[in-house]
Amino acid sequence: MKVKNQMFLPVIAIIVTMIAGFTYLYIYVKDKPANTELASSEPKAEEKTHPYAPPSMEEVPEGEEGELIKLGQKYHNETSSVLDGYVGNTLSCASCHANGGVGDSLDLVGISKTYPQYNPRAGREVSIEDRINGCFIRSMNGKPLPKEGEEMKAMVAYYNYISTNVPEGTTDRPWAKLKKAEGDLSKVNVDEGRELYQQACITCHGEDGAGGAAGLALWGDNSYNIGAGMARVRTAAGYIQKYMPKAPVGEHEAGSLTEEQAMNIAAYINSMERPDFPNKINDWPNGDAPDDAAYETLAGKKKSDK
Repeated sequence: MKVKNQMFLPVIAIIVTMIAGFTYLYIYVKDKPANTELASSEPKAEEKTHPYAPPSMEEVPEGEEGELIKLGQKYHNETSSVLDGYVGNTLSCASCHANGGVGDSLDLVGISKTYPQYNPRAGREVSIEDRINGCFIRSMNGKPLPKEGEEMKAMVAYYNYISTNVPEGTTDRPWAKLKKAEGDLSKVNVDEGRELYQQACITCHGEDGAGGAAGLALWGDNSYNIGAGMARVRTAAGYIQKYMPKAPVGEHEAGSLTEEQAMNIAAYINSMERPDFPNKINDWPNGDAPDDAAYETLAGKKKSDK
C-alpha cells in the first residue's frame, strides 16, 4: 500500500499546480484593465482617426436605400469587373481611392458635399455625377454611366453615405487634399525616373508597366488614358510621393521619395504609351490649362497664336 500511495503523490502535485494556475489566470483576467488587448477589441491608440469618420457599413439602413448603398460600395471596389461594360481597362475606383474611399489614398469622405462645383478642365460647373463619369471616361478609359441609371444612383448613394458626418456646405476637404509637386518641370529627368522605377515600382507594376497579378497597369492598353489627371506629372508625382510604394521595397517606402524623385518617376511613367482621349482638344476651354497638361488644347493653341 505504501508503494501505491507514493505513486499517486506526483499526480496529486500536478493537479494542485494546475488548480493554482487556473485560479491565478482567473484573477488576472478578471482584474485586468478593460483597455488591454486581451480584454478589449477597441482600436489601438496608434490607429488612424478620421475627422469625419463615416458610419459603419453595418449601420446601413434596411430596405431599398441600404441595398443601393451597398451596391454602390461594390461598384466602387470592383468597378472593372462588375461594371465592365463601362470600363475600358483593368482599373477600378479603388485603384486610386483605396479602402472604399475612406481614410486612405485620395479619401472620398465628404466628396458629395462639395458638388456641384466649378471645374476648370470642363470650363463649367459640374455635378457629382459629372465628376464620377469623368473618372469613367478618363481614368478607366471607358464610357459614362447613364445619369439616371441604377449604377450611377448606387455610386452617389454610397458617396453620400460615407459623407454623412461631414457638415453641409463643406467646400474644402483638407483631410483629403493631395499636394501636387511644385518642382521645376524643365529639370525633370526621365532617365533617372526609369532607374528609380526599376528600384521602387517594378515589383508591383512590372517592367512593362502592365501590373500583372500584383499591381495596377501604369501604361499600355489597360491603364488610364492621356486625359486622366494622373497623366499630369505634378498630379502623379504628388500621389507617388505620398502613397508609393504601398509596401516597402528596399530603402523605399511610402513617403520616402523626394519631390524630385517622384517627379522623375511620374515623368517616366507618363512618357510611355497609353490610350488617347479623343475629346482632349476641348479641355480647359478658357485657356487656363496647367503647365503640366499632357497635351495641347484648342483654347491653348488659340491663346499661343495671338
